[in-house]
Amino acid sequence: MRKLCSSRPIFNAFIVSMGYRCFVWGPESMLLRNVPRPLPEHGEVLIRVHATALNRADTLQRKGLYPAPPGESEVLGLEAAGTVASVGPGVRQCWRLGDRVMTLLSGGGYAEYVAVPEELIMSIPTHLTVYQAAAIPEAWLTAFQLLHFVAQVKEGEIVLVHAGASGVGTAAVQLVRLAGAIPIVTAGSSEKLQMAETLGAAAGFNYKHEDFAEKVSDFTAGRGANVILDCIGGSNWERNVACLATDGRWVLYGLMGGKTVTGDILGKLLSKRGQLLCSLLRSRSLQYKADLVRAFSERALPHFSDPTSSPCHLRPVIDSMFSLDQVADAHRHMEANRNTGKIVINVMNPQ
Repeated sequence: MRKLCSSRPIFNAFIVSMGYRCFVWGPESMLLRNVPRPLPEHGEVLIRVHATALNRADTLQRKGLYPAPPGESEVLGLEAAGTVASVGPGVRQCWRLGDRVMTLLSGGGYAEYVAVPEELIMSIPTHLTVYQAAAIPEAWLTAFQLLHFVAQVKEGEIVLVHAGASGVGTAAVQLVRLAGAIPIVTAGSSEKLQMAETLGAAAGFNYKHEDFAEKVSDFTAGRGANVILDCIGGSNWERNVACLATDGRWVLYGLMGGKTVTGDILGKLLSKRGQLLCSLLRSRSLQYKADLVRAFSERALPHFSDPTSSPCHLRPVIDSMFSLDQVADAHRHMEANRNTGKIVINVMNPQ
């Protein structure tokens, strides 16, 4: 493998070979390269990455559709779990070498080392493995943000979660229950619906075989869902508005079903006094992410502890695990919609 000229230690990282294809970059466009090991700057901690996890944003970035924010790593990967390798100047918390940690990233997770602002780091709960921890930061912080920072979910409300068996979906179902609200989901197979119901979904609807808007209306006796968490977008807009409760909040955080809308969306939404709220996490400020990590650590993270000690036990759902040199296969697995829960990438064996 090609080595970059540098006096710093080098390590493995996956990068996208820009220009490998002219229009669509497939999974084979990702290349494993040696790059200089990052040095932790002021307020940063260097993490030796043991595992990361795959997100839809990674597949979009690979295709050139979701570039890293300015100044962030071009290496793919929005989360990581591992151990503290070194601590930069100005770090206020007492992180020690070897501490088990997990973190939210703007990029850089598909690598053996990553430098992270200390505000984005969380200790791994004692009863979780490093692989389970790798499945938490991006999906669970996204779900927590959508529910509490954006939708401001209330106890007793009905929350419709699209893609209920995805990483964000499986997290959202559990967090809705933790908030005292009622989760219902859509998914594309009976197996995925069963998984969501095992996690606490009160009902599940197969969007391939039934009209989820009618099913939501039946379940709620015509009142509709108070909150909709939507990663689909365009293809779902009419049914989303149809099953939205009066004064409901429709939270859009993805466009897997397209971004084009044709029809009377504004009139229908206005008639219900509905709110369309849009949110992305990766482009948020460091302060926003720090506040999110702090709130999640206080209100949700303790519930990942020993299941016998928490009546509202939370658990990450892992679909499969791939090694770092199998990243292309992991991307194909996600793009075929075969996963239920998170796809974890084993970067190195933990020590």
